[in-house]
Amino acid sequence: MSTVIYPSPIFGPVHSRRLGISLGINLMPADGKVCTFDCIYCECGFNADHRPRLKRPTREEVAAALERKLKEMQADGQLPDVLTFAGNGEPTAHPQFAEVIDDTIRLRNTYCPEAKVSVLSNATMAMRPEVHKALERVDNNILKLDTVSQEYINKVNRPTYPTYDVREIIETIRSFNGHAIVQTMFMRGTMDGQDVDNTGEEYVAPWLETIKYITPRQVMIYTIDRETPDHDLKKASPETLNAIRDRVMAMGIPCSAAY
Repeated sequence: MSTVIYPSPIFGPVHSRRLGISLGINLMPADGKVCTFDCIYCECGFNADHRPRLKRPTREEVAAALERKLKEMQADGQLPDVLTFAGNGEPTAHPQFAEVIDDTIRLRNTYCPEAKVSVLSNATMAMRPEVHKALERVDNNILKLDTVSQEYINKVNRPTYPTYDVREIIETIRSFNGHAIVQTMFMRGTMDGQDVDNTGEEYVAPWLETIKYITPRQVMIYTIDRETPDHDLKKASPETLNAIRDRVMAMGIPCSAAY
């Protein structure tokens, strides 16, 4: 079973397939996972297997730890390409997320002004006014949309609250008026004997129509890279990802594929 639990509040730097040299910012507890999704492919494992006992770091703790690390990296002459909010769960669920973003932008401007601030989010909190405004202020507002099928999302992403509505998520992403990057996981395989392959035309075609409707500034598609908690999942092939990427780009929207 996958048990990648990241340090908190700062981890790395690590090399991201999509973002370069990334210094991670984890707003979740250091001993467990707190997420509004319970994805079957999450490298941090299933929510129920990693209930935390520690609290989330405070805004002040995040800022202090980030400043220490940036001073250290500056002294070593190795500054990050990106400051990435990721880790053990949904970063925008932190009660001080907007204030943390303000602190991070200030520290970025002081120590590594060339670096980008990125947020990897499942978009479940993005409709909240304070979160929406904060995401408008970051360089890379990366929002997950694995499919436009509510049934598939319920089976694979497994929202932890009953009111999740993919149509609301689509409208929320669109409301950023191009200041959003859509991130989509494509994969194959089964879970408990059920097919979870979302690379077929029945999933790809409506997803493409939705991408056209949202008109994000960029799309990032990717597939499984690390161990997953469900071991019957399989990577999508490079050929499959390339074909989907090319269809996105044919609509005039930049798209990258990570294998």
